[in-house]
Amino acid sequence: MSIHELDWKRIDLLIQLALEEDLGKNGDITTNSVIPADLKAKAIFLCKDDLVCAGLPVAERLFKTLSDEIVFKPLVKEGDLCRKGDLLAEMYGPARALLTGERTALNFIQRLCGVATASHRYQQAAGDKAWILDTRKTTPGWRNLEKYAVSVGGAHNHRIGLFDRVMIKDNHRELAGLEGPGGIIRSVERARKAYPGFEVEVEVDSLEELEEAIQSKAEYILLDNMSNEQMKQAVQMVAGRSKLEASGNVTLPRVSSIAETGVDYISSGALTHSVKSADISMDIVLN
Repeated sequence: MSIHELDWKRIDLLIQLALEEDLGKNGDITTNSVIPADLKAKAIFLCKDDLVCAGLPVAERLFKTLSDEIVFKPLVKEGDLCRKGDLLAEMYGPARALLTGERTALNFIQRLCGVATASHRYQQAAGDKAWILDTRKTTPGWRNLEKYAVSVGGAHNHRIGLFDRVMIKDNHRELAGLEGPGGIIRSVERARKAYPGFEVEVEVDSLEELEEAIQSKAEYILLDNMSNEQMKQAVQMVAGRSKLEASGNVTLPRVSSIAETGVDYISSGALTHSVKSADISMDIVLN
């Protein structure tokens, strides 16, 4: 499985915005008034949860934005399963830079570890019967990072945006239907004519709509909010002619039973829109 590539141009912009948000016009007035400018210190990232590690390169980038004297040493790899009490990384350098970057760095890695951990749990529940996919329900501006964390956790990326796959959803269908019956077939034909190099996915809400989607010869069909029994029927109806994606009301306890229906993919916005950030602390080490 490939890991989603980090877009450092976007990440540098996010880091800059996050630091500006925290430092304002006056900078870190507490640290700058209390900590001597020439003091060096060592710090560690400590797991306070079981988690899947994701985001250490981002934390390193942030600290080095504050001071190129900081030495950042990862102690685990991206995607590693880490237990409560494990150390993720250690940092050494100017104490002011370490303290100033602490909260912002933690905000990044706690969020990304949370996404990676949820993605791991969902894919583990599906086993090798279906791929778990993410969605476009991402934090604005964070899509590259969150999709990276999904892939680090062992799940898979769906389309990245509106630009890399034609996906005819319910509102597209409704508007296409104003022209009369056959809206799905008509929409797929228009998409293939306008963007011949792209795969097409069609969302359906019923087995009746599925019949038309099959006729359209779309590469992918999304089964929206269907029961497990309906999905089993859909698998039989499609008979391998299109890849099937289950979506809607996908919860972790339900993933295993959905995978048993025979669908190829299970997508869940929960991987990115409602995960709990991992509990990680940054502690100064005195020795």
